[in-house]
Amino acid sequence: MVKLATDTRLLAGPEIAAGAESYTAHLARLGPLPGSRYRGDLIQQLEDAGILGRGGAGFPVGHKWRAVAERSGGHAALVVNGAEGEPASLKDRSLMSARPHLVIDGALLAADAVGADAIVFYVGTRHHRAAAALRRAMAERKPEFRRRVDLVEAPAGYISGEETAAIHFLEEGIAKPTSTPPRPFERGLWGRPTLVQNVESLAAAALLARGAQGRGTTLLTVSGAVHRPGVQEIKLGTRVADVIHEAGGLRAPAQAILLGGYFGSWVAFHEASNLYLDPGLLRGAGLGLGCGVVSFLPADTCGVEATAQVMSYLASQSAGQCGPCIFGLNAIAEAVARLARRAPRGDDLERVTRWGGQLAGRGACKHPDGAVGLLRSALRVFGDEFASHQRYGVCSRTAALRGAA
Repeated sequence: MVKLATDTRLLAGPEIAAGAESYTAHLARLGPLPGSRYRGDLIQQLEDAGILGRGGAGFPVGHKWRAVAERSGGHAALVVNGAEGEPASLKDRSLMSARPHLVIDGALLAADAVGADAIVFYVGTRHHRAAAALRRAMAERKPEFRRRVDLVEAPAGYISGEETAAIHFLEEGIAKPTSTPPRPFERGLWGRPTLVQNVESLAAAALLARGAQGRGTTLLTVSGAVHRPGVQEIKLGTRVADVIHEAGGLRAPAQAILLGGYFGSWVAFHEASNLYLDPGLLRGAGLGLGCGVVSFLPADTCGVEATAQVMSYLASQSAGQCGPCIFGLNAIAEAVARLARRAPRGDDLERVTRWGGQLAGRGACKHPDGAVGLLRSALRVFGDEFASHQRYGVCSRTAALRGAA
């Protein structure tokens, strides 16, 4: 195993604002990729280290690679997923923009490990700096690829990064999830076993191959009621309170955090500040780190209104392929919007609560599940506000703030 003498953080090196690190600087800082004798067991190293995917689902990276490698026969495909359609996330585009060579390192390692003779970099069409940085870096390293390599712009949209939607777009030009099985690792792009892997996960694998120890670090997008919003890199197990400190503290009192993004959960601030951002510990609390979003909701912002905005967005991002999305999510979003306006129709709150319980597990993909998971957390955390909006047409939070003024 080649050991690194330098910092093994994903964003070690120049500041993100400085733009893409050059290949010369990348090599000076980290050295070349280790030879095959040092990375022949990289899949086992990933499994032993317990590296989890950073795209949202948190699936073990080593297991995912092994599933493709066992079926590959040297003709697998690799999709480097930088679609990042989550509105609250900036981490993937920041990583691609600032450290394109680390992402390419991970892609080359993954392609060798699983036996892929084709690589597609799949980058969100709005992530202009990221795409430009990767194109320049790919041109610098063209001799290293020794296989088919393409960069394709992923269409804007929440579901564009879902792995079957990505494959469907690359084959048919339509970014909609497809029915499974078979899963991509069995039969994906062009009928080949396919590894679809998030860019941060690949960058983490590149550091592990160079001697990084344990599960490494992870990237967060921190936003909301903090002084310095942006991308942070933390050790897994860091407390939310320390994330706040690194972001310059709160600029206003917070009542809740959105943890994990739009498919994540609302968590009351008094419960969240001492949470440890570790996937295992969060799972035990019924939570998840998801795509690394930590957004602080100010105390003077209505939680019902914030939830209505998310639900309306998710309903608008439906693939439109099944009833639970076409009718279920739309009905929920419209009812939550009426509650947010304090103009409920009948017993909207009771209906929203019931529908949220009925919709999970019934969609053609996981889009309804993620949406109603967020809704259920909102009903727990902002229950009093929802009840006040329904029963009295009054925002309890606004009223409380007015009384305190």
